[in-house]
Amino acid sequence: MLVDCGEDAVSAQVIKYLKKLGIGRLDYIIATHPHSDHMGGMYRIIETFDVGEVIVPHIPDEQLPTAMFYEKFLDACEENETAVTVADVGRIINIGDARAEITAPDGTFQEDINNYSISFMLYHGSNSFLLTGDAEAEEEAQMLKAEKVGKVNVYKAGHHGSAYSSTSDLLAVIRPEIAVISCGKENSYGHPADSTIKRLKEYTDHIYRTDVCGTIVIESDGKKLSLTPERNAK
Repeated sequence: MLVDCGEDAVSAQVIKYLKKLGIGRLDYIIATHPHSDHMGGMYRIIETFDVGEVIVPHIPDEQLPTAMFYEKFLDACEENETAVTVADVGRIINIGDARAEITAPDGTFQEDINNYSISFMLYHGSNSFLLTGDAEAEEEAQMLKAEKVGKVNVYKAGHHGSAYSSTSDLLAVIRPEIAVISCGKENSYGHPADSTIKRLKEYTDHIYRTDVCGTIVIESDGKKLSLTPERNAK
């Protein structure tokens, strides 16, 4: 299963990495939401690999992007006869001996497309993970109201560590042991926000950022976790 893929400019790196792992088929792709920094290169992934199913959030037609990256994504799915399904809260996705459960979005209207992000819990043996795309406070509140999240070993911080994600309410429930933040070096948005780092530090000192650490690899055997950063820094 692949979750997002970044901008088109880095799609070759993603493809190279997957091939290095010996992957020729992706049973599932989760495209968390239609922003180019999450799925700009998705069409290339679909053109390169045998893809079983692409899971997308339900977004009203009037809010769907008209950008070229999204048109290319739709065209690639059609040309390759790739199944595209809409995420349903509570759906269980089995991936070998791991399973994912979709926790959001709940289908309610959102002004910000970020709050349509597919969020899910991932379980592998005794290890648990939470990935939330670019979900912000509104969507985090949906998950908490539905009681779809709990204590996790690893939390992929929402919206690149934005000040409007990783709320105190969410963190009090998930109590992460490790937090990973995906953000560009010296990005113009100021991600991650100092306030977010402060909130995360109430629960863990193990905070890893891609702008500092580069590529971060976390492996699970169902009991233990190993984390390998490209650069040995936090």
